[in-house]
Amino acid sequence: MDQRRTGIGLTGFASLSPVPRAQPAADDLEALRGIKELLSGLRMALLTGAGLSTDSGIPDYRGPDSPPRSPMTYQEFVGDAANRQRYWARNHIGWSHLRRADPNAGHAAVTALERRGLLTGLITQNVDRLHEDAGSVNVVDLHGRFDQVICLDCKRTYSRQLLAAVLEELNPDFLRRALESGAGEIAPDADATVENSQLIGSFVVARCPACGGVLKPDFVYFGENVPKERVERAYAIVDEAGALLVAGSSLSVMSGLRFVRHAAKQGKPVVIINRGETRGDDLATIKLVAGVSETLAWLAAELPGLPEP
Repeated sequence: MDQRRTGIGLTGFASLSPVPRAQPAADDLEALRGIKELLSGLRMALLTGAGLSTDSGIPDYRGPDSPPRSPMTYQEFVGDAANRQRYWARNHIGWSHLRRADPNAGHAAVTALERRGLLTGLITQNVDRLHEDAGSVNVVDLHGRFDQVICLDCKRTYSRQLLAAVLEELNPDFLRRALESGAGEIAPDADATVENSQLIGSFVVARCPACGGVLKPDFVYFGENVPKERVERAYAIVDEAGALLVAGSSLSVMSGLRFVRHAAKQGKPVVIINRGETRGDDLATIKLVAGVSETLAWLAAELPGLPEP
C-alpha cells in the first residue's frame, strides 16, 4: 500500500535554483563503502538538517557559504509589538517572493530507506515539511512547521497560505512599495532584509480571527523550548535504532546535538554527513564531508536489506 499523501510543504519558500541530482565524488566512495559496512544489518535513526534542503533551493543558516544572520528570538517576538510588526512585514515580503520548494533526491532517498524498513524513524530540524512531501511517514518535525501559524492565546492553528491572503487584504499596496524600496536577501525562514523603517511601520499585523490573539509561525524560535512530547518521540527513535545517521546538520544547537550524545553514550555508531564541521564531529564513528542528497541517494541504493529475524 502506497503511504504517500498529498504534499503540504511550503508554498513559496525557495530563492536559489534547485541542484540537479549528482553522484558522490570519486574521493568519497571509499568512505561511503566504510559507512555501508558499518550500517549494514542495522536499523538507523536519521537526523536531518538544513544541509539537506539547500539542494531544493532553500538557503542555509550556517553552511560554509551562508552570510551571518541574527534571527529574532522568541522573547523579542512575544515581548514587543513593534518586533512582531517588523517580523510579519519582512516575512510577508519573503513569503510572496519565494517560490515553492520541492523535495530533492535526498528527500526521496530518505523515503526509500523508510519504506525498505531501514529506519526506526526520522528526526528533522527543518521546518519546510519537504520530508512529508517526499512521502516520509514517521517524522518528528523537531522545530515545528512553517506551513501553519498558531495563536499564542487560544492555541488555534491556521495555514500560512491563508494568512498570506489575509495580510495582503490588510496591506494591499505593501508588496509593491517593498519591491520599489529594494527588499534584500531572504533568509531560510522567509525573513526578508528591509531597511525602510517607514515601510515597516506602515504594516498592519493580522490577529487571530477567533480570539484576536497574537499569531506566531508554528515553529520553534531561538530561545524557545522544543515541546517535551516531540523530544520524547525523538529519543524513542534513537533508542530503538542500532545506529544514528546525521545528514546535513551542523548540530550547532543542543536540540539536535543531544541525540548524537545520547546515541554515543549508548555505544551506538554515529555517522555524520555534512558539508562543513559540526559540534558532534568528536563523537562520530565516521564523518564524511560531502554533499548530503547524493550521499543519501547512494546509501539508499547500496545498503542491503535487513536480515530475516
